[in-house]
Amino acid sequence: MAIATVNPATGETLRTFDAYPDDEVTARIRRAYETFGDYRNTSFGQRGGWLRAAADLLDAETDPTALTMTTEMGKPLRQAQAEVGKCARAMRFYADRAAEFLADEPADAAAVGARRAYARYQPLGVVLAVMPWNFPLWQVVRFAAPALMAGNVGLLKHASNVPQTALYLGELFERAGFPAGCFQTLLISSGQVEQVLRDPRVAAATLTGSEPAGRSVASIAGDEVKKTVLELGGSDAFVVMPSADLDRAAQVGVTARVQNNGQSCIAAKRFIVHTDVFDEFSARFVTRMKELRMGDPADEVTDVGPLATEAGRDDVEELVADAVGRGATVLTGGVSPDRKGWYYPPTVVGDLTPGMKMYGEEVFGPVAGLYRASDVDDAIRIANDTGFGLGANAWTEDPNEADRFVDELAAGAVFVNGMVTSYPELPFGGIKRSGYGRELSAHGIREFCNVKSVWLG
Repeated sequence: MAIATVNPATGETLRTFDAYPDDEVTARIRRAYETFGDYRNTSFGQRGGWLRAAADLLDAETDPTALTMTTEMGKPLRQAQAEVGKCARAMRFYADRAAEFLADEPADAAAVGARRAYARYQPLGVVLAVMPWNFPLWQVVRFAAPALMAGNVGLLKHASNVPQTALYLGELFERAGFPAGCFQTLLISSGQVEQVLRDPRVAAATLTGSEPAGRSVASIAGDEVKKTVLELGGSDAFVVMPSADLDRAAQVGVTARVQNNGQSCIAAKRFIVHTDVFDEFSARFVTRMKELRMGDPADEVTDVGPLATEAGRDDVEELVADAVGRGATVLTGGVSPDRKGWYYPPTVVGDLTPGMKMYGEEVFGPVAGLYRASDVDDAIRIANDTGFGLGANAWTEDPNEADRFVDELAAGAVFVNGMVTSYPELPFGGIKRSGYGRELSAHGIREFCNVKSVWLG
């Protein structure tokens, strides 16, 4: 795959970049490893000062940074601006909380026959981050901010269709004051990832992306016995029960489905509605989907822009066509517009059954599937009938139902009467084929630390 900025709204190639040759990649790995030797001994106060400076740069450069993301992968401009702000907030969160999260944890010294005993968190070293295009700033920052505050250094292999965002990130942290070599972008192809991951100076890796990419990185890292964190796909359930505020659920449900043009692992994709309110919810939901404005993502009135790649648009078309061919019903949308760019309209598909690809595969675009549930047991069964387990939404005013959804939905996160999203304060990650490990919160900053037991007699 070429490393290039291709505007998905027009299909026009704007800039192309050469992949770094192997000797340049090796030099950057060496620089990262050598930098770690000194950087790990800096204080939380020093790191926090640099990270706050990086947040200040993001705030000052919100508009051009957001426009770069919109140009490279089609995110509506308002959402891109919000993504920049979210990154700055996460940086300040870790700058403020890292010392607390990584403080020595006292143990029961008497129980282990010691004068003093505790656990100490220490950085692992050079961490490779393999990141996707859909949230090209946030996905990187939610790794980089905690990793840098923990004393690790980072190497970024970003998606090949967002090279300008990748290069911006590679410069941002050094501009903010971090020592040169703390965080470097590698403009490399997917085929060069193995070379980096097998280098003995690279201690661990994190990947957000597709299942095939996750399996590949996990396999190589396993062969090298290196720690990995994986955040892969999702096919999140959005359960609506009779006691729910249906208008609010429909409103939030539309946002949950089409955020980032429907290209989010934690976007709600399967709408599972109790039969008693199925028709009423469906009518409200379809009406709101029809009202969305599809168009130029750089236009601030646009709700839904193009999909990021032509192949991605083709995948969505194929999944919907397969469902229709097997008896599903399209309630709105379902046909790509005759225009430049890789657009696909907000779409709602009903009458889905297990034999359809849409039933079991993630649809990475603005396509919602509607499912009818007979009761709470049936809703939980349908919600869990997937190989994914990233997030889940449940809408109910019944406390007993809410408790059941929290306990029984198989996911890394359950949001009741709200849209699944990520916060620095909460751990983020999945189960089953959605991956393993956690980002964000105290759990995220500890993922790439050696938890060292200390016993003093």
